[in-house]
Amino acid sequence: MKIDAHQHFWKYTPERDTWIDDSMAKLQADFLPSDLKGLLEANSIQGCIAVQADQSEEETKWLLNLATENDFIKGVVGWVDLCADTVEERLLFFSKNPFFKGVRHIVQAEKSDFVLQEDFQNGIRKLTPLGLTYDLLVYPHQLEAATELVFQHPEQTFILDHLAKPNIKAHEIESWKSQIERISAAPNISCKLSGMVTEADSAHWKAKDFTPYLQTVFDYFGVERILFGSDWPVCLLAAEYKKVLQLVQDFTANLSKEEQTRIFGANACEIYNLTI
Repeated sequence: MKIDAHQHFWKYTPERDTWIDDSMAKLQADFLPSDLKGLLEANSIQGCIAVQADQSEEETKWLLNLATENDFIKGVVGWVDLCADTVEERLLFFSKNPFFKGVRHIVQAEKSDFVLQEDFQNGIRKLTPLGLTYDLLVYPHQLEAATELVFQHPEQTFILDHLAKPNIKAHEIESWKSQIERISAAPNISCKLSGMVTEADSAHWKAKDFTPYLQTVFDYFGVERILFGSDWPVCLLAAEYKKVLQLVQDFTANLSKEEQTRIFGANACEIYNLTI
């Protein structure tokens, strides 16, 4: 089964979705399962994982309801306040829902050492016994702290979103590459091939712009720890769904069928413990 391991849904609310500014006017609209279903079918993708875009339990509940109503949504990576005193209680509450697979916080908006705070790490420790994953959304300058976090919690499953958002537009790679080498040495972290087109020159990117970044991820993570994700609808700022998928399909065209199956679905099923 082919799985898109990273996409979002929302009903656009200007007061809440302040990150969607006027430079992202294309995203100032509702993006719902009915909008994605046809795209998945047209590209022979049978399922997806809905990832949080708003830091609220209200959105987490809403995404879980969408998963209940739409059989192609195979799992939800929601938001729970990992720094709260009530974190264990809230995780227990959500983990009763079979679609609740993991948690994400928008760490990219936090200070570099946010993930090393004791209250946050306490929250991470509560994920492990429940079999919940943690999606790491960071910029390259936050990778050092993220690496320390991952090594400090060897029993916890982590997934690195968007290749840690390297500056592809400026072709900056060396510092990012060395950090990727370090974090990938931890066997408990995987990496999503997602969010790349919006880190490039959105209007003028070419497939070759991504080659050194993709090759780095394959060199260090290997096919067993790599997942495809579209980052729809955010990807629409730079490319249509089919182009985002084609980018990764072309890069992996010379891999074996088994390796391609892992990247485009099997790894996601395994890592997120999806019920297929």
